[in-house]
Amino acid sequence: MSNNSFQMPPVMILCGGRGTRLREVTELLPKPMVPIGGLPIIWHIMKCYAAFGVRRFILCLGYKREEFVDFFLNYRARTADITLTLGNKPQIIFHGGDDEADWEVTLANTGEHTKTGGRILQASRYLKAEDENFFLTYGDGVSNVDIASLYRSHLNAGKLLTTTAVHPEGRFGEIELDGDTVRNFSEKPLRRSGYINGGFMVANRKIIERYLAGKPDRFFESEPMEEIAADREMRVFCHEDFWQCMDNPREYTLLNDLWASGKAPWTKYWK
Repeated sequence: MSNNSFQMPPVMILCGGRGTRLREVTELLPKPMVPIGGLPIIWHIMKCYAAFGVRRFILCLGYKREEFVDFFLNYRARTADITLTLGNKPQIIFHGGDDEADWEVTLANTGEHTKTGGRILQASRYLKAEDENFFLTYGDGVSNVDIASLYRSHLNAGKLLTTTAVHPEGRFGEIELDGDTVRNFSEKPLRRSGYINGGFMVANRKIIERYLAGKPDRFFESEPMEEIAADREMRVFCHEDFWQCMDNPREYTLLNDLWASGKAPWTKYWK
């Protein structure tokens, strides 16, 4: 979408959890595969990154990973019109559905019960040698965050981790700021604050060795992020516009209603 002066790194998306607060739907599907307007929310998230030139996606899978495998192996057939020639010499012709033809999607089986830190650690083997940085986000939230500006901000700051701070209803990781550097990070505090961790992060690959290696049984949002913040290596990119996770039936209905209206805010930068 944008004319970036830098090569966009891959995005690692955490997709392995069960999504118990959306149990009515996730008994059949993992939460990132729950549809918004007929296509899973993971597809919407990937489109948000692709709008800025991201072409490599590493999905950290666990719960019901076969649903992701089935969807992406059959992606072209699911999204294009098809002409079939039957008989002894069958032929399949796909019509359209080429917008994502250059996506590279790695489906990394990181274990059904693995915590997020362990998922990142396992999936990091799919980073290439030249991937000094990578995007990191969750498979259950959409936003119209400017991904190129986020990445540029991360590069200019020279910190190990940049996370997008947003204004939602509030019940996630609270961020305490000193300018644009994170002074303290607390996972799911009882009190509400002005900003919370909205995901849409950029990480320097040094975090793998420094904060995750040898410690696979940790949630990334607890000790690792707290340690990064304590080392003054974590900063924020403040996003004042649309952000919405899909954590319960009400939010599921909200996102589908926004899509049905034809004015879904997270499509702001899509082609």
